Amino acid sequence: MSIEAIFGLQLGFSLLVVALIARAYVAPWLSTLSLHSALAVLVIPHMFRHVGMSFQVPGLVGADIPGDFAAAAAYGDLASAALAVIAFLLLRARAAVAIALVWVLNLVGFFGLLNALRQAEAIPQLGVTWYIPTFIVPVLLVTQIMMFVLLARALRSNRNCERQVPAE
Repeated sequence: MSIEAIFGLQLGFSLLVVALIARAYVAPWLSTLSLHSALAVLVIPHMFRHVGMSFQVPGLVGADIPGDFAAAAAYGDLASAALAVIAFLLLRARAAVAIALVWVLNLVGFFGLLNALRQAEAIPQLGVTWYIPTFIVPVLLVTQIMMFVLLARALRSNRNCERQVPAE
């Protein structure tokens, strides 16, 4: 089996397992929480995205890792981690801007992950950082999808409430 096939198998299997756990245990529990509290829980794994800076450490990755991939993944993850910490603190404080910041975090983080995953030429050079896209990224993707669902429901709910208010 090729390295790329093993990578795809591990990534896919991890996505499946994380999605099953999220569906069976995490989503039902989150449904009992307020929007701010549920989002705060889902932001937690993203506060650890600083681990992506490992792509910049010689010896952890292969010498021929594409520089564009390594820099974009490392600094994109660091920016996402910083946004996640700020979003977490604002969500816990129930700040009005917290929901908007979660949208920003989710969009920046989600498209950053998708961009990194599409760069298959980096796979053979991942070295010991292999665990990041095959284990951590599935957790991040699933929690981001869950955040998108919660944010979309809240947006839809707010729009429905606005429609029901009689005009003066």
